[in-house]
Amino acid sequence: MTGNSSLATKQHTLAQHTLTQQLSPLHQLREKAPMFIAVLFGVTIYASICNQFVPQDSIFYVSTYSITLLGKYLCFALLALAVDIVWGYCGILSLGHGAFFALGGYAMGMYLMRQIGDRGVYGHPELPDFMVFLNWQELPWYWQGFDQFWFAMLMVALIPGLLAFVFGFLAFRSRVAGVYLSIMTQALTYALMLAFFRNEMGFGGNNGLTDFKDILGFDLQQDQTRIALFITTAIILAIAYCASVMIMGSKLGRVIIAIRDAEDRSRFLGYKTEIYKVWLFVFSAVIAAIAGALYVPQVGIINPGEFSPLNSIEIVVWVAVGGRGTLYGAVIGALLVNYAKTRFTAIMPEAWLFALGALFVSVTVFLPQGIAGVLKENNWLRRLTQRTAQPAGGQA
Repeated sequence: MTGNSSLATKQHTLAQHTLTQQLSPLHQLREKAPMFIAVLFGVTIYASICNQFVPQDSIFYVSTYSITLLGKYLCFALLALAVDIVWGYCGILSLGHGAFFALGGYAMGMYLMRQIGDRGVYGHPELPDFMVFLNWQELPWYWQGFDQFWFAMLMVALIPGLLAFVFGFLAFRSRVAGVYLSIMTQALTYALMLAFFRNEMGFGGNNGLTDFKDILGFDLQQDQTRIALFITTAIILAIAYCASVMIMGSKLGRVIIAIRDAEDRSRFLGYKTEIYKVWLFVFSAVIAAIAGALYVPQVGIINPGEFSPLNSIEIVVWVAVGGRGTLYGAVIGALLVNYAKTRFTAIMPEAWLFALGALFVSVTVFLPQGIAGVLKENNWLRRLTQRTAQPAGGQA
């Protein structure tokens, strides 16, 4: 009995140490939140003003194309944030978050298609053009209600969240983890991709959903609508970031980190680890779906290619480059890699995948903690100040 009591005491002490160890990084995370929000909204407001009130021949003018591109980057940043929540803080390497992103995008796309009405190529008041082309006689039951914005937004969160709950409950209850879980998540997104490619599914087949006209009555081609979508994306990214910081800075967040570092030990202390993991997985999936819903009206198309397993792998690369387990690092990685992709594919489109692979290998070898790790641990200005202060202190 004495030996068991001693073992239990040691296990409890180690687990408490694991929880306490995380207090300092979480405190730093809360301190960086105001700076992140300030930079995000500063860039957003500056770009919006320069688009609307600066002459086109000025060097400060920001084109509508650039506004759309920035909005797309922020959607990707929101998606990277979703992956960092589960991978960086709970150790769940998901290679299927592209599926939640695409499902959210399809829900928004269905709403936008219903808004076209008789303005389509075939002029049908209810059926989208692709259904008329395929000789569909009536709207499928699962398209009902998507003419209402509130219903579509509910489905954006509900469908991916429900899928994440069912998948996570079955996987985490069976204690599937590591590479096996990653393979299962990738199999999930691949299966969905194959399903959505089929015309009989009723989602546009290979071509997907496109030719959108307006959203909430506003023309999607107008500059003001593009700016409004850009600002909305920035606001939702800020809300998701702050919510994530609050969660990770709470007791719930410390338990989640303890599960990442020592799941068996946390389970020994009485925590039902699968419940925490399922909850976090669903939360992350909903954020990814919202990113997809914001992405579609700005890009103007959603097709089964968004389910591609390669897309999910790219998301992991964004987070790895930026630095997982930091939140802001995931945002930096998404923005940096996608900007590089835009530039690189314009110059050498066929070599982009090789460049992406080389980038991932280089970061893994030389920057294991990503850009955020470099910023955090190698503050050259602070080190230079300390070095110059030491000789003066020794002479005194």
